[in-house]
Amino acid sequence: MRTQVAIIGAGPAGLLLSHLLHLRGIESVVLETRSREYVEKRVRAGVLEYPTTELLREAGLGERMDREGLVHHGISLRFDGADHRIGFDDLLGRSITVYGQQEVVKDLIAARMRDGGELRFDVSDTAVHDVESDRPRVTYTDADGVARELTCDVIAGCDGFHGISRPSIPGTVLTGHEHVYPFAWLGILAKAAPVRDELVYTRSERGFTLYSMRSPEITRLYLQVDPDTDLAEWPDDRIWAELHARMAIDGGERVNEGPLLEKSVTPMRSFVASPMRHGRLFLAGDAAHIVPPTGAKGMNLAIADVKLLAEAFTALLKDKRSELVESYSDTALRRVWRAEHFSWFMTSMLHLDPAADEFQRQLQLSQLRYTASSTAAATSLAENYVGLPFS
Repeated sequence: MRTQVAIIGAGPAGLLLSHLLHLRGIESVVLETRSREYVEKRVRAGVLEYPTTELLREAGLGERMDREGLVHHGISLRFDGADHRIGFDDLLGRSITVYGQQEVVKDLIAARMRDGGELRFDVSDTAVHDVESDRPRVTYTDADGVARELTCDVIAGCDGFHGISRPSIPGTVLTGHEHVYPFAWLGILAKAAPVRDELVYTRSERGFTLYSMRSPEITRLYLQVDPDTDLAEWPDDRIWAELHARMAIDGGERVNEGPLLEKSVTPMRSFVASPMRHGRLFLAGDAAHIVPPTGAKGMNLAIADVKLLAEAFTALLKDKRSELVESYSDTALRRVWRAEHFSWFMTSMLHLDPAADEFQRQLQLSQLRYTASSTAAATSLAENYVGLPFS
């Protein structure tokens, strides 16, 4: 079979790229190793930047997001026993929207199926070939066990950190930059009504916590833990007790408790692959970069990548112009490194480093106090959190 664009991975990046290309009259086929049911239920990020929501609306994908998403006009930094609100609306006149990644994926799949999109789930043995030619190929085994070959003009590797796309680029070409943090997040999804309308980032002497939500009935919470944490050592009662202890402030409300729907431990790391292109193979999203979730940048970076790719592929395939595909990696990496820095900044400012001495802890508190009290510092945080304009 032949198509114009072969897309590996049916996460937000791959599906949105396929949709944006469809709007431009360009054919694509999306290949995904997991089932449709799995990708639609996979709980991941939940914060959409302002530019992301604008792009989804422009692409005709905002109806359910606008109806069910939770618009937040700020966040709170909780430290020194008090809340310190950073008001995005006051500082910038913009907002973020809490709308789970799985909901974005459902909307995208529904749109692609409605428009006759080629989505192939449950494939295996995926491999890329001839990416240095102008007729690259993707081979795979379909859900029925039949070996297939897909010839195309370009390949978009949107298959995540553990996918096959990035390892397909020779080590002599690709450079990986990585930073591993000395802590992890224990995350829970609870059937409990949120007690706050906005996210709360807490720095306490017991460790970091993040209070967030997914709907008026579902709360999402995270605790800083050791990277080698065994979930068996964290029964539900211990999790709730630690959350209450870390988030306690005088006169503040308690977190609502409820049945846990999900429990997991996520290591914290930063990673950037450079370049994000080799021949006719282009990386996007987690296939090219990972950020710690403290800055809420992961899915938003993936969406910024594929907006660039959609424009670059359109120029190449419809107008026979190659300058945008040639500049894709450099352009994308400028935004990636800005997001990496912001995510590192938020992570370093709020977490307790087990190796830090008292001098370093006082510097951390000084940064928090300055951020909360300075309009200039608060505006910088808000600008990065809400999302810089797409270039």
